[in-house]
Amino acid sequence: MPDTPTQRVAIVTGGAKGIGGAMVRGLLGAGAAVVAADRDAPALAALAEGLDAAAGERLLTHAADLTAPGAAEALVEAAHARFGRVDILVNNAGIGMGMIRPDNWKNPIKFWEVTPEQWRRFLEVNATIAFLLSRLVAPAMARQGFGRIVNVTTSLGTMMRAGSPTYGPSKAAFEALAAIMAADLGGTGVTCNVLVPGGVTNTAMVPQEAGFDRARMFQPEIMVPPLLWLVSDAAAGVTARRFLAAHWDPALPPGQAAERAGAPIAWTALAVLPIVPT
Repeated sequence: MPDTPTQRVAIVTGGAKGIGGAMVRGLLGAGAAVVAADRDAPALAALAEGLDAAAGERLLTHAADLTAPGAAEALVEAAHARFGRVDILVNNAGIGMGMIRPDNWKNPIKFWEVTPEQWRRFLEVNATIAFLLSRLVAPAMARQGFGRIVNVTTSLGTMMRAGSPTYGPSKAAFEALAAIMAADLGGTGVTCNVLVPGGVTNTAMVPQEAGFDRARMFQPEIMVPPLLWLVSDAAAGVTARRFLAAHWDPALPPGQAAERAGAPIAWTALAVLPIVPT
């Protein structure tokens, strides 16, 4: 990461594989220390085994279901015990519609087919985990005058797409929370932004039953260049923005790439409209 006077410490949830694994490797390659959290212990072990010795020394894997009581606190405590602080939080953990029905792309799920337990699970994984972790790390970030919170939501169209009655609304709630977090953290040196691939991405969240040509999908590594810029000192003051990795041009200087790929966090523009009494 450019312009960082000391080694930064990051937590990445859902960090074993897919988008999370790519971001963990990218942060390690840029010199950060990373705590990769995931419920998939074998995938975390495979991630660690695939690193060189230098990067491996800066990686802490943490296997846990972060929806369990006390799990968020345990993750932050593990990060502090190993590295002393947390500078970066990447809220990436998520589950998709394939958890309900693998062929959902061809056989869309109606909202009345969703059980209350499934609804609660999607909210817990896709929104509540991020809330719990962010509230734990934000005060210390503000005290040290530096912090980066990056939330991986989804495309705005997906939030309202028929066939996505749990994934879409849970990610929409997550993005609304990100806008509020950015506002609450204004002036503290802590930023909160949203980063999304910008299209269907080759991860396990898209089941094989979906029938996509996976070679033609976006690959998880597309997230790394904008992520590294967002968590760097060069992005100080950049907050309440959403970035589409698909629009990030690595050939441009990062600041220009950010202008091209960025927009206000969803619905932020509506917040400036006057409230008319009814």
